[in-house]
Amino acid sequence: MESLLQQYHIQGLVVGLATFLIIGLFHPICIKCHYYFGVGCRWWFVVLGLAMCALSVLAGSGTLSILAGVVAFSSFWTVKEIVEQEERVRKGWFPANPKRQAAGSKDAK
Repeated sequence: MESLLQQYHIQGLVVGLATFLIIGLFHPICIKCHYYFGVGCRWWFVVLGLAMCALSVLAGSGTLSILAGVVAFSSFWTVKEIVEQEERVRKGWFPANPKRQAAGSKDAK
């Protein structure tokens, strides 16, 4: 696959499109994870980011390494976004999960 991408000089386009899709996918994932699990789920993204960093270093394919790096740093960015999502919910810009409302202040720790 790698040679096919290089042969037709489309590796950059494929990586660019995949990056666009990965970033686009992380946005709703961040919102849904915060809605259902609160800010505590940010640690899942830390672990995912570290695992994808390891995969990026260990990958034999350049394209796989690049895409694993994109997922890794999108995960790290999501950690920040989940904390900011808490503020957006507090301001009323996004709906709060009524089932989690009782644990609201405990969640922010």
